[in-house]
Amino acid sequence: MKKLAILSTLLIASTAFAAAPKDTFVYQSSSDIPTLDPGVTYDTASGAIVENLYETLLTYKGASLTQLEPLLSTKWTISNGGKTYTFDLRKNVKFHTGNAMTCADAEYSFERNLVTNSAESGNWFISESLLGTQANANDDKTITWARIDKAVECNNAGQLVFTLPNVDPAFLAKLAYTGQSVVDSKQAIKLGEWSGKEADWKTWVGKDLTDSALNKAPSGTGAYKFVRRDANTFLATAFDGYWGKKPAIKNFIIQKVPELAARQQAFLRGDADLIDGAGRAVDEVQLKGKPGVVWIDDLPNTAAGALFLNQKIADPKLLGSGKLDGKGIPANFFSDVNVRRAFSYAFNYQQYITDVQKGKGKQRTMLLPDTFPGYSGKVKTYKYDAAQAKAYFQKAFGGQVWKNGFTLTANYRAASVPGQTQMEILKRNIEALNPKFKINIQEKQWSEMLADSKSGKEALISLAWAPDYADPDNFMYTFYASDGFYSPRVNWNNAQADKWLKAARQTVNPAERNRLYSLVGNLAYEQAPFVLIPAGVNYSFSRDNLVGASKATYNPMVSFLLGTAWKDLSKK
Repeated sequence: MKKLAILSTLLIASTAFAAAPKDTFVYQSSSDIPTLDPGVTYDTASGAIVENLYETLLTYKGASLTQLEPLLSTKWTISNGGKTYTFDLRKNVKFHTGNAMTCADAEYSFERNLVTNSAESGNWFISESLLGTQANANDDKTITWARIDKAVECNNAGQLVFTLPNVDPAFLAKLAYTGQSVVDSKQAIKLGEWSGKEADWKTWVGKDLTDSALNKAPSGTGAYKFVRRDANTFLATAFDGYWGKKPAIKNFIIQKVPELAARQQAFLRGDADLIDGAGRAVDEVQLKGKPGVVWIDDLPNTAAGALFLNQKIADPKLLGSGKLDGKGIPANFFSDVNVRRAFSYAFNYQQYITDVQKGKGKQRTMLLPDTFPGYSGKVKTYKYDAAQAKAYFQKAFGGQVWKNGFTLTANYRAASVPGQTQMEILKRNIEALNPKFKINIQEKQWSEMLADSKSGKEALISLAWAPDYADPDNFMYTFYASDGFYSPRVNWNNAQADKWLKAARQTVNPAERNRLYSLVGNLAYEQAPFVLIPAGVNYSFSRDNLVGASKATYNPMVSFLLGTAWKDLSKK
């Protein structure tokens, strides 16, 4: 996902004060809403809304990250050696326009995602399942309309049938992602979107849907329907024709309030029921323990973050002299495993947990949430050890690093306190080892950093990932595969890791997949392509008259905000 946005310091506060009517929920956000079109929903601000206006074929059961249950489907069967999925669809479901949902709508929705697919849309992983490639037809000429049409079809019984070229153990989890919601095809076509036919499919390949007609006039099957929005306010209301249980809260209002102090004041006055927080250190001081506030702690963290050690730095401006002469670094500075291990030993993990996460953090063994299948606690971890860091620096590049020194420029996300602190810890500890070592750290605008890192230009940056779907493949392949989403940012290419990761994609045996991911984790420890950042412990807070948001029901895969869908909330 454009998840790097998720893993900034955005933390959520939820509340329901007497000042807010029982039938209305007010959320004050710090950011814009990029889009309301599911076909391009790949950020948290958009997803937090789209997931309540639209629905997917299936969803996660309760607080489980592994069990799925029907939503717009009623059941499914798997056949053809795990390559054919057949879904029975729910009857008597209406879109917000009043149009009846049919199998044709579901087929249109998935074919639309395959046609318009781009990395920025998040449809690359459903394309990978259904077409065997992450690319769209512009980038992969083997993709034809016939292949797309065959991948998802409605049979004569009105069932939705997916035909995969290969087994994909993560396929069902992928279908639960918000971006795979079913859209109102009749309304979309009426508004001028893709016709759903071969005649104009090529003109829509890779097309940016951010400001599409469906963004302006969304129509889903969700419990809430869109009413209106402007630059600062969004309004949705409960859908009277909803097929499921009617929501207790009628109106949801989202207000853009960039200033933290203003959001906090509104929260404490009761003018807002939910706000974007500012991280544990601030939120604990400002809100924890206040009258009527319930603090919910020790929630699962389904994100993973690291410092990326780019082995092929493409920006000469970050290289200084471009040589190991004390005035710069070569572009392949991090290609020496001794340099990477030295950096891993130079990071003070416990200090970061104490100072930034206020003691509520955990050092993981792999870039995979410890709540996910495939995580192994037996993989070794690096500890802060100045002597070890020194020893590996002395080995690096045949002793030239230690003898000549280096000057490295590292960027961090502007205004990101955690990102800045990570760099400061490294800078302080590494420069203390040798007076010839120099790390310059500087802040950089997020949009620029994302673009430059995608092009391999950044030398050392902090990035993170939160799941599109609750399967280890979404993390392990993303971080560690040579053709994974993050590969251009780190340029660590390992044939053995690729072999294990591809094998894990081709088996449905859980034990075998766990074994393969453990092998990748052990190899990554030895090769140290990343410095793993400790994972914080998630939390939320709510007023004692809010019903439905609790530790028992919290599921980060169901809701980007509360871990609970809007329709399941109410006020006392």
